[in-house]
Amino acid sequence: MLLESSFDVPASPEQAWDLLMDVPRVIPCMPGTTFTETVGDSAWKARLEIKLGPVSLAFATDVEREEADREAMRAILTATAREVRGRGGGRARIESTLTPSGGGTRVVVRTDLRLTGTVAQTRAGLVEAVSARLVQSFADCLEAQLAAAPAEAEAAVAAQARPVRGFSFALRALLAKLAGKFRRPSGSTAP
Repeated sequence: MLLESSFDVPASPEQAWDLLMDVPRVIPCMPGTTFTETVGDSAWKARLEIKLGPVSLAFATDVEREEADREAMRAILTATAREVRGRGGGRARIESTLTPSGGGTRVVVRTDLRLTGTVAQTRAGLVEAVSARLVQSFADCLEAQLAAAPAEAEAAVAAQARPVRGFSFALRALLAKLAGKFRRPSGSTAP
């Protein structure tokens, strides 16, 4: 499944690049994810926790930086996750590109996501809706790290540490998606 998203951060491309290259600092910005270990210059480990109603899933995740081109402001990470009790997993290839945008930076993220086991049984539309919410939470955390005082940045990261609650997260994501379908385009007038 291919997912694409973008968001703006209030920092120069160079500042945003420096943060995105600091993978141990960025990993905790993903909701439900905890950084666990540095394996090498371009390899890390993390733990991802998701709750789907009464079912709790914990994933041991290996993250590897495959490419980092500062001149082109383009990086590729891969993440391979295994559910610790053997109920499935996933693999993601994440390409991030940074471009100047106004006084800040536009971050475009393209993810090729492949799921197996319990997680793969989730409908594609639901995965896309939840992914959009995850990316928004991730972007908010990155923005806090780039723009906020150190205490506020720490609070933003701490807020992401809770396990992702799949059903409530999915419900909010679907409601936002539905609300978007019923919004009038800007500049439209009522009949």
